Amino acid sequence: MQYIVHEDPVGRAESNYIAQADLAPFDLDGQIEQLWLLPEEDGTYAVACIPFMTYGLALGDRVRLSPENRVAEVAQTSGHRVLRTLLRPSADSERLGRSINFIKNSIKESGLLSEWHRERFVAIDVFPGADMSPLFALLQREVDEAPGST
Repeated sequence: MQYIVHEDPVGRAESNYIAQADLAPFDLDGQIEQLWLLPEEDGTYAVACIPFMTYGLALGDRVRLSPENRVAEVAQTSGHRVLRTLLRPSADSERLGRSINFIKNSIKESGLLSEWHRERFVAIDVFPGADMSPLFALLQREVDEAPGST
């Protein structure tokens, strides 16, 4: 079994709860994502991280858990969405580092939250009404300027 973990969840708190999401429904057999949650008074849990691989979930969504502490269903959506971006491996580590810094700065300047999984995969929280155009333009430029792009 392979576990996808959140090293630095955006909603880290003193009373977080960690549950699992089976990734088999997303064609990721044998993988589990560990999700950070905040307990709510009604017995649901609010997602306190930006899901990397669990599609259909976003930051702030409220979920119910199974007796096995797995996400069983979405009780209420938050209106947030997740933009996931995987950067191509590059022999030019300097260029990759610049791209990562440009992306991190654009995310911050746009007032967005993000979580990185390893060096090249980022999940970005898209809150309702977020202006994504500056980040989309940067990502498109990075794609257009990447070696081997035509």
